[in-house]
Formats: sequence, C-alpha cells, structure tokens
Amino acid sequence: MRPDIKLNDLWMSGLGWLRESISFPTPQSQTNTIVVPGRNSPIRYTEALGRVSYQPREFEIILSMLGTRVQFNEKTDALINQFAGMLTKVVCSEDTGLYAIGTLEMSPSYVPLTGKGQLTISCSDGDAYRYHVEETVVTVTGGGTVYLDNDYMPVIPRVTVTEDTDLSWQVGSDTFQKTVSSGTWEFPEMELGAGCNTISVKGSGTVTFRYREGRL
Repeated sequence: MRPDIKLNDLWMSGLGWLRESISFPTPQSQTNTIVVPGRNSPIRYTEALGRVSYQPREFEIILSMLGTRVQFNEKTDALINQFAGMLTKVVCSEDTGLYAIGTLEMSPSYVPLTGKGQLTISCSDGDAYRYHVEETVVTVTGGGTVYLDNDYMPVIPRVTVTEDTDLSWQVGSDTFQKTVSSGTWEFPEMELGAGCNTISVKGSGTVTFRYREGRL
C-alpha cells in the first residue's frame, strides 16, 4: 500500500500527490520544576493536575508531484485555499483508526529544471492526543453492570437515559452515586481511565454511554 495522508475527507493520492515524508513525533510533557535550597530533589509540576500534561503536538508532512508549473499551481491552490490556517483532521494511511487535529500551514516550492513540486504542510498547535475516528457507544437496557473500555486518554462520557436511573461508580477510593431523569448528562467525576471502567446501572430504561477515545 502506498503511504498516503488524509486531510478531513480528502486523500492526497486521489488529488495527484505523493506523500514523500512525514514527521509525526510524540508530544513532549509540560515540565516545570522549582529548585529549593537545601533540598536534593526539585519540586516537579509535571503532574500538577494529578496526571501528565503535554505540549501541543507538532508535525510536518511533505507532499510532492511531477508536472508543469501550471499543474503544480493548480494543485497547491486547491489545497491552500481549502486548508491553510484551518483546523483540520489528519489521518495517516498506516493507522486509519486515529486522527490528529490542528491548524495547518502550507509552504509550496517548485524546481523548473526537474519539474518537481513540493508542498510542506506543518502544524505547531495540534492537540497532544490523537483521537479515535469512531466514537465508542455502549448501551444497556433494564439495568446491570456496564463495562466501558477506554484507551490511554482520560475522557468523560455523555450519558443518555430514557427513564429515571440510578448510576454508581468508583474512581480510585472514591465512590459516586447519581440519580438522573431522562435526558443527556455529563458528570466531571465520571472520568474514564485507561482500561476497563465499571459502572452500575439501576432502572428499567435504556442508558447509552458515548465517548471518543484517544492516545498519544
């Protein structure tokens, strides 16, 4: 399979571009330390919110094509007018189940002697996590125990209930209980960690959990 890249809903190979190279490094953690006189270890704020926070994701993609200057201008104009400075979903052909999102900047160049044109697509403010293309949806009717599998990114699900329902779950050593009426709800304390998360549901209606998983 030829390496490809998709911007929103457009695969670049279908527009006549060849993905020449891609640099997609892992985002670095947000690191801040304070050195206290008399202490042998600094105070580290890497996990100031109870988990590691990350800097924006940076990446660069180089597309190329062979043709006349007119053909190159037509291809670059089509992409630049549609994506330059725009918040865009980016999918690599090697992993079509995940997408990165960020603001794209574009820089074209053309060599007349060889007839080769290049378009450099870069991003410096991308979300640290890559997201699953498909949302995770788990539904239970009539109550019971619900098992919500989650990737590495912490996420808060949207909970839709059709009748009065009791929900209970545990995060670490803390136990939570909620009684909700029909509607869609989000509870900040219902944060799903990596792996399997268990939630108890009591009620005769239908309860649906929706959330988008993510990973670095």
